[in-house]
Amino acid sequence: MTFQRARTEEQREIRRRAILDVASAMLDEMPVAAVTLNELSRRVGLAKPNVLRYFESREAVLLELLDHLLRGWLTDLAGELAAGVDEDLPMAGRAEAVAAVLSRSLSGRVVLCDLFGAQGSVLEHNVSVEVVARYKRASLDHLTTMAALIRRYLPELGENAALFSLQTVVTAGALSAYSTPPPSLRAAYEAEPDLARFHLGLEPSLKLALTATLLGVLPRD
Repeated sequence: MTFQRARTEEQREIRRRAILDVASAMLDEMPVAAVTLNELSRRVGLAKPNVLRYFESREAVLLELLDHLLRGWLTDLAGELAAGVDEDLPMAGRAEAVAAVLSRSLSGRVVLCDLFGAQGSVLEHNVSVEVVARYKRASLDHLTTMAALIRRYLPELGENAALFSLQTVVTAGALSAYSTPPPSLRAAYEAEPDLARFHLGLEPSLKLALTATLLGVLPRD
C-alpha cells in the first residue's frame, strides 16, 4: 500500500491503524522477535522515518497493538463468560468453569498471548516514559474491567480478582512460549519423542494453572 502525506488528524489515524493492522498480520506469520521496523515499513508502504512519525519505535507499535487486542478480547470475554459459566453452580464448579472459559478464550488468541509474553522483556523497552505510562494507565483500566467480569461469577474472590486477572495474562504469556516451539525444537521433539514433554499445549496447561490458582485462593467451604 502507498500513502500520501497525512494532513488531517483523521488521515493520521488511518495511517496509524494501517500500521497496526500490518503489524498484526506479521505476527500471524512470525514471532514478536522477528518483527522489524524495516520490514514493517516495507509492508506498510512507508519509508521508515515516516513510520516513526506515527510511532516512536517498533516496541511502541507493538504496545499499542497489544492494547487494541486486549481491549477487543475483554469485550468478547464478557459474552464468553456469560455463555460458559452457570452462576447457580457451587463455588468450585464456577471456578472450574471460569478457568475453562479463560483458557479456551486465550488459547484462541495466539498473537495476544505472544505479546503478553514479550511485554516485560521486549515491548516496554525502547519507549519513552510518556508512551509506557500511557500504556500502563490503559492496562490498569483493562485490569479493572477483567477483575469485574471475573468477580461477577466468583464474588468470593473479592479484591483478589485483580491479582488473579494479572496472573492470568502473565501465565498465558509465559506458557505461549512453550506451546509454539521454533522449527528446530519441533524437529528435536519429532526425533526424540521423550523430549516432547516440554511441549505444553496452551489451553490444557493454562486451564490447569488457572484452576489450581482459583481453588487455592478461594475460601474453603
